[in-house]
Amino acid sequence: MGSSRLPGKVHLPLDGRPVLEHDIRRARAAEVVDDVVVATTFHRRDDLIARTAESLGSRVYRGSEDDVLGRMWSAADEAEATTVVRLTGDNPFVPPQLISEVADLVENSSYDYASNKVSRTWPIGADAEAFTFESFSRVEEAAREPHHREHVTPYYQERDEEFEVTNVTVTDVYGDRSFDAGTELRLTLDETDDYLLFRRVYDEVEYDDIIDIHDVVEYIDRHDLGSVNETVEQRTKW
Repeated sequence: MGSSRLPGKVHLPLDGRPVLEHDIRRARAAEVVDDVVVATTFHRRDDLIARTAESLGSRVYRGSEDDVLGRMWSAADEAEATTVVRLTGDNPFVPPQLISEVADLVENSSYDYASNKVSRTWPIGADAEAFTFESFSRVEEAAREPHHREHVTPYYQERDEEFEVTNVTVTDVYGDRSFDAGTELRLTLDETDDYLLFRRVYDEVEYDDIIDIHDVVEYIDRHDLGSVNETVEQRTKW
């Protein structure tokens, strides 16, 4: 809730539901996911996040605001996870199919880490990462730079000689249904312009429970809306 650029962003409404609820719905819709844990901070301002997550039937873990890596490791440890999927609360368009793909690669192969962020073909914000708890424990112990602790997973890509790392493209997930949007399209919530775009999409695109990312990309392209938030600065690739 303490975002400097858009305070309270994970609780802003999209089609009558907070962003966080859309995040949780997408995580649960991924067939491989057994449990959803919302890892927030121990600050009072994040009590609302904890209450919302609990009301939706999710576990909650509360820890440090600055040491996000440590907070997430502790959440995974408490949940006794063997494979961990990381989703961030400001990305309400992550496809469940992508979540399943990265998790399956880690669960059923020799990969330590799988994501669509090693070499991007997806819109910024349509992001999912998966990694073994065993490798994550090694990262938690070894990663000491501030950006490692804040952004959780840079250590995997910076030390790829220590880990088996793989990338997932749009084509890997959708095959013949691939779409061409790329990183010039922002689907992550950092500033007001992002929210204005997301609110219009959720108000005007028909969907049942989860908006299909194909419909999102097609709607934005058809109405030439990519310019709405194109000037928002992307501060980190992580």
